Amino acid sequence: MPIINYASKEIQFKVVYYGPALCGKTTNLAYIHSRIPEAHRGDLVSLATAADRTLFFDFLPLNAVILQGFKTKFQLYTVPGQVMYNTTRQLVLRSVDGVVFVADSQWEKIADNVDTFRNLEENLLKQNLLLDDLPYVLQFNKRDLENAAPAGYLEYLLNNRKRRVPSFEAVANSGHNVFAALDAVTQLLLHRFNKEHQLLQPKTKLGGHGEVAGTT
Repeated sequence: MPIINYASKEIQFKVVYYGPALCGKTTNLAYIHSRIPEAHRGDLVSLATAADRTLFFDFLPLNAVILQGFKTKFQLYTVPGQVMYNTTRQLVLRSVDGVVFVADSQWEKIADNVDTFRNLEENLLKQNLLLDDLPYVLQFNKRDLENAAPAGYLEYLLNNRKRRVPSFEAVANSGHNVFAALDAVTQLLLHRFNKEHQLLQPKTKLGGHGEVAGTT
């Protein structure tokens, strides 16, 4: 559920990057953080475990959508990839507004993708949430690798539900389609907020062509 701050006139949305270990969640956040002007973002915070870590930061887009006088602010999180930290995954998912599921395109990671996707659904259910009721998109990362499985196969495995969601072939370490996935999930959650509250003014993308709107 979005957090409305009346003092700062901001509505904050939480987006979680979810996926198996080493799929590129951290790389996504690091790239996004590096492309947003310092004045419009918070620090990139790392909460390290013994063998994994959770990252988060918040930012205010240059061309932020205004909801009845309130600017929209986004807080991005990653979850630890290893199953042993499932309790941390559950904590990070609390009050989530949208999800970017990052799949590792490598053939040998196919089973991990499917298991982690199922784990996401299970952890949401523990909060009485259904994934199909939540704004989310799929990012098929590491498309530049020679051992990448066909995107159509990943679609078949992860996007064959009654509700098909936007999906993006990405290379997070170069930034390819990183902002496209982020734009898509934020537009979905803003549309949902608008539908529930009838407040949203015309939409504004967070970025274009891999850049944050308004940057050079």
